[in-house]
Amino acid sequence: MPSTRDQLTRRQTSPAFLEYAMRLLQLRIGDLRWAAPRPPSIVSGVQQATTEPNECNQATVGISPTNPFESTFMRKRALTQSEDCLFLNVYTPGSEVVATPVGGLPVVVVIHGGGYAVGSASPLNGADLIIDSNHGVVVVLIQYRLGLFGMCLHCQLGFLPGKAVKEGGALNAGLLDQNYALQWVQTYISDFGGDPTKVTIWGESAGAGSVLQHMVAHGGNTQPPLFKTAMTSSTFLPSQYNYNDRIPEMLYSEVVNGTNCASSSDTLSCLRAADVNTLQTLNYNINVNGFFGTFVFVPVVDGTFIVERPTVTIGKGRLNGNHLLAVTNSHEGNLFVNQSTTLDVAAYVKTLFPNIGSIQAAGAATLYQNYGSNVDQANLVMGESIFVCPTYYLLPAFGERAWKGEFAIPAGLHGDDAPYYFTSLPGRAYNNSQFITAFSNSFLAMAMFETPDDRYTPGDITPSWSSWQYDLTEMMFNETSAGVPNIYTFKTDSALLERCAYWRAISAYSAQ
Repeated sequence: MPSTRDQLTRRQTSPAFLEYAMRLLQLRIGDLRWAAPRPPSIVSGVQQATTEPNECNQATVGISPTNPFESTFMRKRALTQSEDCLFLNVYTPGSEVVATPVGGLPVVVVIHGGGYAVGSASPLNGADLIIDSNHGVVVVLIQYRLGLFGMCLHCQLGFLPGKAVKEGGALNAGLLDQNYALQWVQTYISDFGGDPTKVTIWGESAGAGSVLQHMVAHGGNTQPPLFKTAMTSSTFLPSQYNYNDRIPEMLYSEVVNGTNCASSSDTLSCLRAADVNTLQTLNYNINVNGFFGTFVFVPVVDGTFIVERPTVTIGKGRLNGNHLLAVTNSHEGNLFVNQSTTLDVAAYVKTLFPNIGSIQAAGAATLYQNYGSNVDQANLVMGESIFVCPTYYLLPAFGERAWKGEFAIPAGLHGDDAPYYFTSLPGRAYNNSQFITAFSNSFLAMAMFETPDDRYTPGDITPSWSSWQYDLTEMMFNETSAGVPNIYTFKTDSALLERCAYWRAISAYSAQ
């Protein structure tokens, strides 16, 4: 047991499942705020993990009717929010494994969602995926710095941008935390029965957006490779500006002014010394004042880890990872649009993407003008530009090694799919065992066999699932009006692909 190397803690959760929590970082107060992650200090012996780790300090989604960066759903939990939050949990099948393959079991690394502002590993139970896989995988759930906050144990700013952070700290600290966790998996997962050459990274929403970030990291050529397969559930790709562009610098200035650091000759050092409660209040207020449905502190192009806008790297066709399974929901945008909005679609586009001009907004308006009311059109703009279309950007880069699915159980909203693979989560509207098996097994088949088309569970009703490259075929996961599972193949809508082509063509303006 590698208990002396990574501040290892262990908890027996059931006769069949072991959960491990690893402390990834230990930092002195303030010294390493906005710094890259480092190995923890060595603590000898096995330590008992009897509770979930602290979740990282949380913010919320924006609720403002305007975007504060134009040119002129926070949930309380019983857990403690803290800067001391960089932990990961490892779940193993334990004695249920009949015969561990040579090299170990495939590994699924799950990156939680939440707009890079909220979320943690605590609501997710890795044992769910182990059961879904018939005890065929090792599961790792990670945490990372969120929003304004960054390095755990009094170390802020997971995604604070700006030239000062570039010069004196680390941009995209939350992504670097994730990258560090993936490096940890490569080094130590074999000690838990996992195979470091068979790692799948999987995320939902901002977790899926994080997966995209790791696909494009280092220009799509991370060495040595940290994963083999990527799975995205509702890929999240908001505007991703250069770290020193107008809007990132406005954000940095807002944080500096909010901490009374504007008069300091070294604003970053001043921020490092700032009171954690002041920073958390600022973190929350800046996010809540963002345009309705958007998140303020998100990844930037830092020139080192993320070397260029993601769509540019994707367009070059070389990405980290060998295989891709991408699933979107049928109504991705609705939760992130004020359903009482009176903005016409052109005005909505310009508010959502502050750098888009009138010509580009008018082009988008033409594409959506026949799709219902202002709200209906805004729902589609939000859902397609930020969640759905980035998925279709990724698929061609993987060729015959990419599969696409759609989750449509009513209402088919963003996040509605999560309880169908993490079955311990509440909120499952369609509690049909055949459907749950078909949907969840597709993901775990991908992790174990590098294709979702392996029917490893008897009774799996999913039809044959071919690569998206062949005839643009997708798998629909739905139910009939009579409540019967309705799982079938279909071809991607050509009008949707046309709209996605437009968003990609103006991605320099949307900063994606």
